[in-house]
Amino acid sequence: MLSRHSFQAVAAMFHEVSGIQLSQNKQALVAGRLQKLAQAHGLHDVEAYVTQLLQEHDPQELVKVIDRLTTNETCFFREPQHFDHLRRMLTERCHSTSAGDFRVWSAASSSGEEAYSIAMVLGHHFGLTGWQVIGTDLSTAMVQAARQGRYPLERARLTPMPLLRRWCLKGQGDHLGHLMVMPTLRRRVHFECANLTRTLPEIGQFDVIFLRNVLIYFDSAGKADIVRRVLTRLKPAGLLFTGHAESITNLGLPVVSVAPAVHRHAQAKK
Repeated sequence: MLSRHSFQAVAAMFHEVSGIQLSQNKQALVAGRLQKLAQAHGLHDVEAYVTQLLQEHDPQELVKVIDRLTTNETCFFREPQHFDHLRRMLTERCHSTSAGDFRVWSAASSSGEEAYSIAMVLGHHFGLTGWQVIGTDLSTAMVQAARQGRYPLERARLTPMPLLRRWCLKGQGDHLGHLMVMPTLRRRVHFECANLTRTLPEIGQFDVIFLRNVLIYFDSAGKADIVRRVLTRLKPAGLLFTGHAESITNLGLPVVSVAPAVHRHAQAKK
């Protein structure tokens, strides 16, 4: 069991690093996710693990805690309307975008399914040249998993079959029930760690930014801060995609809506 006091201490530490506020109803979830870390230290009591964590302030152990608390399962082509919009955008801009210029950022890429979904769409449109996808996540474990590109088949349930056949390999033998994103596609996608509440890494400018299913963890001020920071990486004519359950209206942001959960710079030319 994890006491209320220890939960609050972990939550405060987590908030300081990630900017994410853990509500009290997440106490059981936090205890469950920290249990494996406790066992790795030979501790069967998660309370004892938290006490040790707070006493030692080991940066490497803190990274492990962040990894455990930010791990979320996702799937390929989640919220498929956005990928339909991306396809339309590519068709409309195919004559005005020069080779090597089209770049997409998956800003909260988790284990990589979103970034690879984007890559499949771009690969279908451009082939294997003239584009790049960058995926970033707070969790080092998720970044490492994304780079491997291996997933349970169930996570591809929303993937259009032609794209699945073209860009993925079906596991056999010991890998039955899994898929592997083909190396030719993986080479077009780069993953690295980034904290959206802090100074962003030097990853350049983008035609499209996917900032989905991460703002729900922040209050209004936190949302506005992240979106403003992310917008500095969006090209003037670029598009920002947010989660359909995440509203950024009434935050005083310099964006206008062009479709459900799709935005552009307020001063950008149509």
